Amino acid sequence: MSFVTHNFLEDMALVMCVAALASVICQVLRQPLVVGYLIAGMVVGPYLPGVYANTERVRLVSDLGVTVLVFSIGLEFNFRRLLRLAPTAGFVALIQAASMIGLGYLVGRLMGWTRWESLVTGAMVSISGALIVAKALEEVRVDSSVRQLVFGVVLCEDVIAILLLAVLITLANGDVLSFHALSIDVSLLTSFIMVVIAIGLITVPYLVRGVAQFKRPETLLITSLGLCFAFAMVAERAGYTVVLGAFLAGSLVAESARGKEVEKLIEPVRHVFGAIFFVSVGMLINPQLLPSHWPALALLTVVAVAGKLVSVSLASMLVGEPPNGAVKTGFAMAQVGMYSILFAQVDTDGGGTGGLLYSLAVGLTAITSVLCPVMIRASIPAADWTERHLPMPVQTTLSQYSAWLDRIRAQKSRYVQSWRWDPDQRGNREGSSH
Repeated sequence: MSFVTHNFLEDMALVMCVAALASVICQVLRQPLVVGYLIAGMVVGPYLPGVYANTERVRLVSDLGVTVLVFSIGLEFNFRRLLRLAPTAGFVALIQAASMIGLGYLVGRLMGWTRWESLVTGAMVSISGALIVAKALEEVRVDSSVRQLVFGVVLCEDVIAILLLAVLITLANGDVLSFHALSIDVSLLTSFIMVVIAIGLITVPYLVRGVAQFKRPETLLITSLGLCFAFAMVAERAGYTVVLGAFLAGSLVAESARGKEVEKLIEPVRHVFGAIFFVSVGMLINPQLLPSHWPALALLTVVAVAGKLVSVSLASMLVGEPPNGAVKTGFAMAQVGMYSILFAQVDTDGGGTGGLLYSLAVGLTAITSVLCPVMIRASIPAADWTERHLPMPVQTTLSQYSAWLDRIRAQKSRYVQSWRWDPDQRGNREGSSH
């Protein structure tokens, strides 16, 4: 006998009850909660007999969860911290994305796939998932410097993913991709971010501080969530992902110096929506289809995990990160997120492999979601081992290189400060000249 939900209330009752049972079992077995949520999604999904939740309705709630989770990540980053991280995190994200696209394309060609399918495969293994990392780092604590770099890289990857998705859609529609069109997309995206930040800095921190004066946590929470969804809506209306808008909203709220307070208030909401998000991913898994493609899925998993581990670790060392922190960052980034499914969806819509890459993308996202907390736990002994066994000349070279980068950054910082507008100082200089 099967039970099929007919309304939103039944969907939520079924999803939350099964997720609760799965999470309790995972706690007893000392397994990551993500495993339980993915299994719960398979149980209530359309591919196993028994109980069925409506996939579309659950996905809509999951989208709300994505927005709230990314907003909570943004609360940890005010714009001063973002400006410090942007050059290093952006460089790491660019290097690893380019490396993984090339590696994925090569693997696709070796498997006999077409150039288009190989390009989509490269995109599938290139972008990590901010939500997967955030959930894993809730279960496994790492150094704050590593945590900041990981989130900085994964958020820069989101920007790369937006542009990559636009490229794939253009190619799938049979249009000619030009550098001029791509530069316009980059300019529009940059302009959108700058305008949102400029308007937000003028309004959001003052609004949040004003609401906080009422000393009512409920009012502060509702106001913060309202800003979260408002900025996500603006980003979506502008043709970008809600992730971008939600993160900017979180960073703007953090500028009010009330970020920690809001983060504490939003934590229970984040847990609820996080569970629904991973259940929705589990609902996409077709256990009957994946076994027939397990060699390709296993190969892509190895490529995604090993390729991102190596590329992120090496790129992190290039920006001056010590080997210990670089290895930990590489292990944390060794997974793919929901963008992998979106890229594969472009192939399906474009009449590609008839859903093969989509099935592989879903399986790859699920497997690496499970592996992510395991990889982060393994990063600590792996980083210690690397530091102990790294040849002394290499350690000396890396230390000197890092010190050289620090001196350049310090000189740049002093140069920027010397050119800051200071009316008193300018008046003194003019007085002395007379």
